[in-house]
Amino acid sequence: MPPVASPAPGRHPPATRVALVVGLALAFILCTAWLDGGSDILPGALWRHPDWIPWWSAPLRMLCNALPGLLLAFALLAWTRRAAWSFGLAFGALALIYGVNALKVQNLAIPLMPADFRMLGQLRRGGGELLSGYLPHVALLVVGLAVILVLLVVWFRLEPQVLARRPRRWRTLASVTLFAALVSLIAGVPFWRGVYNQQLLGMQPWSPLATRQHDGLIGSLLLFHLQYGAQNRKADVPAALALMAQYEPQIAAQMPAAGSPAQKPDIVVILSESFFDPTILRGYPPGTDLTPNLHRLQRHGTSGALHVPTFGGGTIRTEFEVLTGLPLRYFPQVQFPYLQIHQKRVPGIVRLLAGDGYTTLAVHGNNPGFWNRTAAFKELGFDKFISIADFPHDDAVDDGRYMSDKSFTDELLRQLPDAGPPRFVLGISIEAHGPYDKSYGIDEQVRDDIPVPKAVTDPQARRELQNYIYHMQHADQQLGRLVETLAQRKRRTIVLFFGDHLPALVPAFQQAGFTNGRGFLTQTVPYVLIDTAHMDHATTQDAAAWQLPGMVLHAAGIGHDPWFQLTQLVGPQLAALTRAPDAPVAPENAQQRRLDEGMRNIADLRLRGKLDKFWPKAAAMAQRERTSAHATAVVQGIH
Repeated sequence: MPPVASPAPGRHPPATRVALVVGLALAFILCTAWLDGGSDILPGALWRHPDWIPWWSAPLRMLCNALPGLLLAFALLAWTRRAAWSFGLAFGALALIYGVNALKVQNLAIPLMPADFRMLGQLRRGGGELLSGYLPHVALLVVGLAVILVLLVVWFRLEPQVLARRPRRWRTLASVTLFAALVSLIAGVPFWRGVYNQQLLGMQPWSPLATRQHDGLIGSLLLFHLQYGAQNRKADVPAALALMAQYEPQIAAQMPAAGSPAQKPDIVVILSESFFDPTILRGYPPGTDLTPNLHRLQRHGTSGALHVPTFGGGTIRTEFEVLTGLPLRYFPQVQFPYLQIHQKRVPGIVRLLAGDGYTTLAVHGNNPGFWNRTAAFKELGFDKFISIADFPHDDAVDDGRYMSDKSFTDELLRQLPDAGPPRFVLGISIEAHGPYDKSYGIDEQVRDDIPVPKAVTDPQARRELQNYIYHMQHADQQLGRLVETLAQRKRRTIVLFFGDHLPALVPAFQQAGFTNGRGFLTQTVPYVLIDTAHMDHATTQDAAAWQLPGMVLHAAGIGHDPWFQLTQLVGPQLAALTRAPDAPVAPENAQQRRLDEGMRNIADLRLRGKLDKFWPKAAAMAQRERTSAHATAVVQGIH
């Protein structure tokens, strides 16, 4: 069968063809705004805007939101000479991004951010199976994509060409130029900051959701990408030194004497996937206890509410803060630290303990490449990373979609011998990972008996909450078993257990509400810190995730790192500022703002590995201030 010849472009006069292209471009902008649905970017915003907002602001936001798609459409038009096909394909590409965003908002209540696109590289590193759980009907999606591909080919062959075949060189030049402009925009070339400007378009850096509703999904992605993606903030060294000098006397007074305990304790840190106490939801009768082991252990150690930097996902954000003591709120351009921070040596508790004679290892019942942990754990200083392939085949049992907390705890205990050098073990569980809409391997009779607040009336929301609690209670059971086993050893052990974030159970959270009256983005998770040699007292202390390594070191009697001691001193004043990226901003007083800004500068020096050389200068500044104060007091005494 001979190929179908495309109709010649000369069938209609040039004015008609130009009008067609212009009409398609305007329709593309309006359809993108309609697809976006942002409250300030809908086509109706063109004539409905407050008097204090310039008339051109809505068209500008709509154009900026559609601009990447327009560049792609015009580049394809110059290359293929087919107008409707080019604009249709470009619109389809945008629609795919919007579809992915809808899935993320549905599951995490947070829109796409630029760093999410780094997840594409995770598909070949073990993330495909984890991420596919959030995709509805994967097989149907594959079939649908195949059908769309066939239709595109047929459409391409049948559509008339609106541009003349010659001169080819000008069409090639136009196509290359437009593609180059699109690539430069995606690459974050500084020129585009003049277009995607937070003063011009309006931006709320603390709230991706609010910015997305105002500027559209594509516009907000580019705003965050251009304004924060390549930003290298330099620390204000004098301000950092001033704060360090202020706290240096307290840090020096807390420094332990030379040497360290003869018997160093093992240290076990458990990041429990999505762990929280569901009874903080409204509607549970008094006395309901869904986490009995957590509550029992809280009477034998230090515990409290833990402020974490994420919600519903982004485990590595909390994980990074706990391993480094660095608050991610000081690095707003970093959404996924293991994918964005690359340096040979990342300072933190792992390297500190390795230098103190500890064997350091991580245990995780999942693919080691997901979240780039294989490379990141080397940078953090771990000696060994035990992942799913390293578990004994007869004890790598799944419970639901993922490895059971029992198998995970079995491996933790195998890695804690009674003899040999002390060990630091980071354990990352996964059984309670979402999604929760499928009852994978669940004992439904047990699941259906789990109490749920009456306010959660939607059957799907109730089922998801019960599925989550079913797996979460296994984590609670294994916590009790782990501490009980370790307490029977002769070797002392420090055990830290905490949840990395709340699960993404947004419908249930919205229907029930929380007993403290706050939204789900500002809720805390529980933590408990146990010293098996001192389980005769209880202490309550709320904290932020970045305070935990300092607390662990203090409990272990290892306190010779000034950074971790500083986090303990300033933590009580700043902990509540740690929250999910899209959570409402916490109010700050003037003293908090000064302290927060000083810590931001110190944290920057710490991450870059430059902080240690400034502590002697801070000590000298503190000594000069003490000497000056003493001299002033003497003079005043004489007079």
